[in-house]
Amino acid sequence: MTFLPSTVRGWVFTTLFVGVVVLIVAFVPLTARLFVWPPTDRPTTADAVIALGGDPGQLRAKQAVSLARSGHAPVAVISLGGVQPVPCPRPVARIRIICFRADPLNTRGEAEYVALLAAQRHWHRIIVVSERSQATRARLLFKRCTSVQLEMVPVVDPRVRLFYDVAYEWGALAKAELLVRSC
Repeated sequence: MTFLPSTVRGWVFTTLFVGVVVLIVAFVPLTARLFVWPPTDRPTTADAVIALGGDPGQLRAKQAVSLARSGHAPVAVISLGGVQPVPCPRPVARIRIICFRADPLNTRGEAEYVALLAAQRHWHRIIVVSERSQATRARLLFKRCTSVQLEMVPVVDPRVRLFYDVAYEWGALAKAELLVRSC
């Protein structure tokens, strides 16, 4: 940039610096609000509790079954998700467990499957158990796919994966908002 006068170079660098600072100042709280501490709900009585897949430790499935067992819903719907599907939880007294593999094998596929199930069974309210970092995008996709009332009750992400999960969710949310806007 030696061909530019020093005042123009100073203005360019100052503008870039201010732009980066503004981006960081906006990015950090937005990341925290969307993925680290997203809006969540207290579970009430629902027609079903849905556990999203891709959870090798099955924390979401365990939480969904626990919520159903606590009287929040008579049905627990478990996505077996992931490239390597997890096993369907064992039957529990007084709770119906429905396991499925989404197609496509992602959150949108899970939302599509649950929307069909909700329509077939005339459900009016569901509780969705996701990872905390996934809750914002899962809420968006489920609202696009079904008109049932929705409660998001996420489990806490493993801290060791938090930075990866946040980076992934930024990309996945951008895709959901910009590229694949349908259910």
